[in-house]
Amino acid sequence: MAYETLADWFEFLNDDCDYQRWSQYFLQGLEALGAGNRGLEIGCGSGAFTRVLTRAGYFVTGTDVSAFMLSKAVKLAREEGLNIPFLQADATTVTVHERVDFVLSANDCYNYIPPAVLPRAFKKAANCLVKNGIFWFDVSSAYKFRTKIANNILADDRDDVTFLSFNTLYGDRVETDVTLFVRQEGGLFRRSDERHIQYIHEEEAISSALGAAGFEIERVEGHLGQEKRESDRLNFICRKVR
Repeated sequence: MAYETLADWFEFLNDDCDYQRWSQYFLQGLEALGAGNRGLEIGCGSGAFTRVLTRAGYFVTGTDVSAFMLSKAVKLAREEGLNIPFLQADATTVTVHERVDFVLSANDCYNYIPPAVLPRAFKKAANCLVKNGIFWFDVSSAYKFRTKIANNILADDRDDVTFLSFNTLYGDRVETDVTLFVRQEGGLFRRSDERHIQYIHEEEAISSALGAAGFEIERVEGHLGQEKRESDRLNFICRKVR
């Protein structure tokens, strides 16, 4: 199952993504947009951004489809003394008891959703928001998948864990076979294998689905606000208008 073993190592293996700078990008952006203080993070993973938002004074609920990721999120939040509600929910079925001021979804959650299902997922996000609420999500770009990930092998070798991913392009998706070797007590390594399927979403198709779901796109920009051309990640910053 995806993230069954990777959950414990996800933030550790992503230590080169500069979570601090990435978090500040969201915090400054939400403030500039005038977002309220009640939020929902869809696809929160192990809760890195949920914890930052909570420490900054936002009231955020984290949701993820992976029970393994949620278990890690709860553990890390408790270690920081944070009381954060985490719920298991898929982006295509997520609901809230009380609508929130913003929905955030960082680090490629919507790449796991097939193109045909994406409009339904966006409508679910809209249903979670108050009118004029902010929907901010990112996707790994088509440029990244086709020029850097597709038909490539990625590796990260650390003292206690080795990560390998074997990526194959199939038209509108990349299938990734992940192998982890994790050091056990006594020095032996345990191997685990996972499969991840991520879909390539073109900007035009995303924009069309957002409009149909009742969103107005304020801007589309690359990672951390950079130029979107040849960026590894596209950020869609939207407002619910109906």
